Amino acid sequence: MTSEIVIIGGGVIGLAIAIELKLRGTNVTVFCRDFQAAATHAAAGMLAPDAENITNEAMRSLCWRSRALYPDWTRKLEELTSFNTGYRPCGILAPVFEEAGGQGAGGRGESLSPSSPAYWLNKEAIHQYQAGLGAEVVGGWWYPEDAQVDNKALAHVLRTAAESVGVELKDGITVEAFLQQQEQVVGVQTNAGIIRAAHYVLASGAWSNELLPIPVRPRKGQMLSVRIPEFTPDLPLKRVLFGQNIYIVPRRDHLIIGATSEDVGFTPNNTPDGIQKLLQAAIRLYPQLKDYPIQEFWWGFRPATPDELPILGTSHCQNLTFATGHYRNGILLTPVTAALIADLILEQKPDPLLADFHYSRFQFQPSTSTPMLTHSANFSNGHHTAISPLPIQDSPLIIAGKTFQSRLMTGTGKYRSIEEMQQSVIASDCQIVTVAVRRVQTKAPGHEGLAEALDWTKIWMLPNTAGCQTAEEAIRVARLGREMAKLLGQEDNNFVKLEVIPDLKYLLPDPIGTLQAAEQLVKEGFAVLPYINADPMLAKRLEEVGCATVMPLASPIGSGQGLKTTANIQIIIENAGIPVVVDAGIGSPSEAAQAMELGADVLLINSAIALSPNPAAMARAMNLATVAGRLAYLAGRMPIKDYASPSSPLTGTITS
Repeated sequence: MTSEIVIIGGGVIGLAIAIELKLRGTNVTVFCRDFQAAATHAAAGMLAPDAENITNEAMRSLCWRSRALYPDWTRKLEELTSFNTGYRPCGILAPVFEEAGGQGAGGRGESLSPSSPAYWLNKEAIHQYQAGLGAEVVGGWWYPEDAQVDNKALAHVLRTAAESVGVELKDGITVEAFLQQQEQVVGVQTNAGIIRAAHYVLASGAWSNELLPIPVRPRKGQMLSVRIPEFTPDLPLKRVLFGQNIYIVPRRDHLIIGATSEDVGFTPNNTPDGIQKLLQAAIRLYPQLKDYPIQEFWWGFRPATPDELPILGTSHCQNLTFATGHYRNGILLTPVTAALIADLILEQKPDPLLADFHYSRFQFQPSTSTPMLTHSANFSNGHHTAISPLPIQDSPLIIAGKTFQSRLMTGTGKYRSIEEMQQSVIASDCQIVTVAVRRVQTKAPGHEGLAEALDWTKIWMLPNTAGCQTAEEAIRVARLGREMAKLLGQEDNNFVKLEVIPDLKYLLPDPIGTLQAAEQLVKEGFAVLPYINADPMLAKRLEEVGCATVMPLASPIGSGQGLKTTANIQIIIENAGIPVVVDAGIGSPSEAAQAMELGADVLLINSAIALSPNPAAMARAMNLATVAGRLAYLAGRMPIKDYASPSSPLTGTITS
């Protein structure tokens, strides 16, 4: 039976899905608000799942599958249109500037997979393979199965192919809302009126969140191109170069340089800062381009989700399918997305891989923790009161690429017994627990048997460098902490809470030592969470050197004085591009809620729980306060007024 399908979004994803559906016998209409604004134009066309070192297993499988489809998929498009897509199975070269343990960046000494090889080239080999690389390049990885496509040519070919097979393209159509009844979309409100169809596909990229509360945000990418001088006899750069936060893609007569990744909403235009950073990184990687004339600047908006994975598959409505949030892999994932979505809609045959990209992974979940270990008289009938999910959208907490649902971290010190600590961790619902490496290593009082006391398959260990007075000490202890995490089964745990505290009276962190240690640990591949004074300038500098979070103190460690640094913490939160963890000094749940209401991403609370007469009860209270503060921050407080405003109406009252 011929069905009618509307696709919202006319970028490469929407067009590819439309072509696939049309070729299978459906009538398809594509609404495109602005073809030139699509994320396609913030891309360079790299098909690089290996060079990007994608660690999520499902995402890696999806990318590999899509890359394998590219040769036949582009050939069919070229046959339909007689235009070239610029697809080239050229491989990608990833130079590195310094050894990072083992062979090259990340210490990877062997292939990611037997089916997707990678080869290490030493300094002599890489400079011979590609002349003109920067003198600082000490080696690099060669990914022979990665490829590239001309993204602008591909967009043109897809649009031409869609027209040639009979897809109806409607430009300048803005979808303003979905009309929904009984879990069905019954129409879309557009600037041209209400339009109805049997099925709808949301493929509007960075604009998806304007229609539905799914966590897709625009991430601006700035790019530029430089022209290869006419007198150059041969193309000097023959390989795609994939560096740290920079790539250079050679085309016939120019080089494409990209790309920034900026969380600035839909702020348009190129900026001097963005272009300067790109040029500095590109010249370091390939110095001779400093003399090439600049050809063009541009920007676009990539659709990013909190975990940087796409949202694919079914939705809350039976006749609405999601295909959005592809972030930096939209071009790469175009053919596999088209095939999977067409199979799902027409054959009702969801590929098992789609389960990993379902929108429900971001839905708010009520607490399902173990019942609180305290006197049952404190609660009605001895049980927690059930809390219904609230109608508010929140994104998960992401630290160094790892996703957490809880925004409360706890510690393991100062408890009267291991049993009290265990009960408190359970009651807190936390997912991250910090552990003092030195005290576990030496089996200090209160820490005997700590490594065995918690279920580390459910709790993420945050080793800390407590007790270290210098940067050098902290670096050594951090390395021990990483090994300790491995011994407990967390092979990929590179987290460290960095503490450098020479002041034994007030326990205030050393800003200079903390920065020095952070710089070195970041180079060694750690996800560094530095404990600092509430110093906005230091916090920004730590972010710039690559720390995963900043952890400003509310007041001195263990003092219970509460929030004494509110103004500075607010500045840090306002300026931060990484999570802000308020650490140390919080003594009560009300103070925890207040810190979250400021906009803090996470709290780390230890002393207030461990030193309470009933630690498990206090742990639960801190959990509830953290959730309440976060919800209050998301909801937004009422305006403060200088005058009274009655809650009851002044009109329609009973009069005598």
